[in-house]
Amino acid sequence: MRHWPAVDVRGAPDPELVIAAADEFSPTAVDERNDSVRLFFATKSDRDAACATLAERYVVEPIDVDDEDWARRSQQNLAAITVGRLTVLPNPESPIPNPGGMRIIIQPSMGFGTGHHATTRLCLAALQIIDLTNAFVLDVGTGSGVLAIAAARLGAARALGIDSDTDAIRSAHENLTLNPDVRAVSFELADLTSTALPTADVVTANLTGVLLVRAAAALAGAVRPGGTLIVGGLLTHERTEVLHAFAALEPVWEKEEDGWLGLAIKNS
Repeated sequence: MRHWPAVDVRGAPDPELVIAAADEFSPTAVDERNDSVRLFFATKSDRDAACATLAERYVVEPIDVDDEDWARRSQQNLAAITVGRLTVLPNPESPIPNPGGMRIIIQPSMGFGTGHHATTRLCLAALQIIDLTNAFVLDVGTGSGVLAIAAARLGAARALGIDSDTDAIRSAHENLTLNPDVRAVSFELADLTSTALPTADVVTANLTGVLLVRAAAALAGAVRPGGTLIVGGLLTHERTEVLHAFAALEPVWEKEEDGWLGLAIKNS
């Protein structure tokens, strides 16, 4: 059973400041509560490093969260999320708010996106501004596989999701089996920082602002001429730095939600 390293942060008047302070340690999820912010991390070392930094400003408490228990409770409480033509459901029995739309099933896991966080919703919205007919879509940092599966549902000829976390790849494969009519989607274990990326018509990268800047050359190089790069996971105050890192590409779309920003930038 997987336990996710997390930290509860108290004494923060603005949750966005907490998220920004922890950004360089790559939190995988954020849970904003009435009196605290809970940040989740892929490893204990990331969590402990974030704790050391956050403790300089706030009251912090490191904890471990049972992923299976979280998923079970989430399936009971999470509602379907609709973004444009797509509806993301936590399980096959969930009520469908728009029966005529496209649907995908993504089971809850604390470490990987379900569609209930603004960063995932922004990327799902960006995918729908592009004609994906006959396109090859590369999803970098695929997590739950939601963006790769959504791309196929939206008409992509092929979608490949990559992630450096073996648990993420397992989660993505499990979600793919919950969508048996989705074709031509695959997932591979690969590290963005050390693996040569294949070129694609559309590249999605829902990461963090720090990682987007660090990996800008690799991500931009994976976009074919005329193709589009969709980035998410950055806070609004990181916009200028991220766009500067991708200065060779042309911004064609952006949207803000809850302090997060989604961008689509084109390789003209």
